[in-house]
Amino acid sequence: MVVKLADNIISPLGVTTKENYEAVKAGRTALCQHEGVPGIPIPFFASLIDESVLTVEGDYTKFERMCIQSVASAIQQCDIDVASERVLFIVSTTKANVSMLGRSGCDNDRVLPGVAARKIAEYFSNRQMPLVVSNACISGVCAQIEALRALELGLCDYAVVVGADVQSPFIVTGFQSLKAVSAEACRPFDRDRKGLNLGEAAATVVYGREATADNRWQMVCGAVRNDANHISGPSRTGEGSYLALRSVLQHIDASEVAFVSAHGTATLYNDEMESIAVERAGLIDTPVGSLKGYYGHTMGAAGVLETLLSMYAVDDHTVLGTRGFENLGVSHPISVCAENRVTNRNSFIKLISGFGGCNAAAAFRKGGAR
Repeated sequence: MVVKLADNIISPLGVTTKENYEAVKAGRTALCQHEGVPGIPIPFFASLIDESVLTVEGDYTKFERMCIQSVASAIQQCDIDVASERVLFIVSTTKANVSMLGRSGCDNDRVLPGVAARKIAEYFSNRQMPLVVSNACISGVCAQIEALRALELGLCDYAVVVGADVQSPFIVTGFQSLKAVSAEACRPFDRDRKGLNLGEAAATVVYGREATADNRWQMVCGAVRNDANHISGPSRTGEGSYLALRSVLQHIDASEVAFVSAHGTATLYNDEMESIAVERAGLIDTPVGSLKGYYGHTMGAAGVLETLLSMYAVDDHTVLGTRGFENLGVSHPISVCAENRVTNRNSFIKLISGFGGCNAAAAFRKGGAR
């Protein structure tokens, strides 16, 4: 089976997963208003990483430094030779070094995600071709599913999955042009939600093959279901999201699920769609939460970051509250709560959706198979 061996999160709330979890549990948010940012004339709410916390030196971009530092912190926790040909690096990102586009003297190839991924892997003396997963907002969950498949097929012994993105005028103004960005802190699933916020983070998880999970986290299964509904709008019936949930529920007992960690972007249609999918999947009484009120939408990092925080929450017998939520604003009565709750269950489902009608779900369990 495939188990988690190590992890790390770097964000404005901390440089370890533990620091980030404790901040979120305490209700802290990294979101604040930013204005006067070059290339972005309209003020925006976001969580942005101060580069002073990044200690990696050399000819690396902010994106690459975030990834390298997060991976380095994670692999210190486990005894693996990351330079080995049996270690696969998987980089989850939506835009990588897109901020370099148009820069004077910029190496145009540096903008390509594959080039950045190779620089990250080569920093650790790993010469194997890394895998880049860039599938809109679901990239972080897709990357973990690819790790699961590669390990189960014996294509590698260990998989280092790192998800990250850096905000830039290209990204921020793009979302602003879609009228999808809130001018205040986002409010997932709330009736007064006005849109999403953006964020920066790097999150790493190291997976390996083991005969038993013992008391470790096991990635049970994952599914990607694409409904091709619209270039940016989700299916009004939650079709792809529902099909992804239905697939993973064939491999995990719903009575063990502590919560569904939803995408919960706080946009009008995403939250509504997820509520429909959750009800269609028979999870209407299962707690549903979003972490976007603490970080905003961290894009390529989101699926990894939110998976790791969910693992820490279950370890702590906690269902994390959805910051910004007060009154249910979706048509289906899903169980969203602003405050932390207690749980004694040992599993959770990570649910996520993205542009182009892409959807993914993955199930995780603490301990051995049932």
